[in-house]
Amino acid sequence: MIEPLFRRDGNRFVPSEHARGPWDEGALHGGPVAALIARAVEAVPSDDPVQVARFTMEILRPVPLRPLEVSARVLRPGRRVQLVGATVAAGDTEVCTATVWRIRVQDLDGLGTVGTDQLAAPGRDSGSSEQDAAWGAAFHSTGVEMRFVRGHFVEPGPATVWIRLRGAVVDEEEPSPLMRTVAAADFGNGVSAVLDWTTALFVNTELTVHLVRPPDGEWVCLDARTQLSGNGVGLAACALFDDHGSIGRSAQVLFVARQ
Repeated sequence: MIEPLFRRDGNRFVPSEHARGPWDEGALHGGPVAALIARAVEAVPSDDPVQVARFTMEILRPVPLRPLEVSARVLRPGRRVQLVGATVAAGDTEVCTATVWRIRVQDLDGLGTVGTDQLAAPGRDSGSSEQDAAWGAAFHSTGVEMRFVRGHFVEPGPATVWIRLRGAVVDEEEPSPLMRTVAAADFGNGVSAVLDWTTALFVNTELTVHLVRPPDGEWVCLDARTQLSGNGVGLAACALFDDHGSIGRSAQVLFVARQ
């Protein structure tokens, strides 16, 4: 266990170094920010049981390694579907926004399920848990545990990797499965990188996660691959799994440039 990614200080959330990102020592990784937003969204009450079906985070600018304020509210109320919006600010600067669709949970006995096959990715026990200590304290090195079944950070191309948080997101609170899932999903472009980290940037400007059912457990599996167009735009896409099988998909639009 490590110290939490964030400590609460009144209305602000103070990040630790374990929330740091790979591109700038003074900026956060998108995963901890996504988890912080998920936490705020889950705290927004609903009269009926609801499930998050789509989570989209827009990264307006690099999120600094500074205290953050997070707010969330219902943008479109409804008993069947709800749209929740969230914002993240560093001081007077808005750094991220998010929109989340929540759908009412129903028992549709008799309609059956389609496309929710058992886990297609190899079991995590066969994976390698090596992580590069040269990164120092950062989300991708000390904030999470990774077990690569296929590929690696230093191997260009598609990757299949199990990811779990090493500690809490906020204080000593137990992270929810949704928080764990969106935090892991932001690794898609990193684990399936096709360019050299030392010569190129491939930074996501957003993260979108679609969930067909609520995730469960500590571990999230990404089956990830990156596509590049050669014109400065890329796409990283993942199939997402937990121990029980498929839970959905995620995608990130990438800004690609030379270092």
